[in-house]
Amino acid sequence: MAGSLAINGASVKQPKSFNFGVMDLDGESTRNAKGKMTRDIIRTGIRKIELEWGPLSDGEISSILQAVNVSFFSVSYPDAMTGGQRTGTFYVGDRSAPSYSWNDKYKSMKWEGLSMNFIEQ
Repeated sequence: MAGSLAINGASVKQPKSFNFGVMDLDGESTRNAKGKMTRDIIRTGIRKIELEWGPLSDGEISSILQAVNVSFFSVSYPDAMTGGQRTGTFYVGDRSAPSYSWNDKYKSMKWEGLSMNFIEQ
């Protein structure tokens, strides 16, 4: 993946999957008597980043999850719209971390990966 990913200024392990999206925020949208759509556009160009990591160590997964365990955080990432690195303020959606296996001997979990979405404030 071109560019790098950092949360609150700290580099994190690069994800195996990075999906960049742009959304618009509409107020009330209606159709008039002729069927023509009218939109009340509140804001355009809101970024959404869908991320998925492969296997992670306990330390790697913990540092990523703790970094996004706040209301809003800074993310530096490769931005398709600007064609370069960009920094924005985001919040996180649902987070999912499937386990790979449990090691009874060491009483530890191995993580198959981690997935989450970042939505721009």
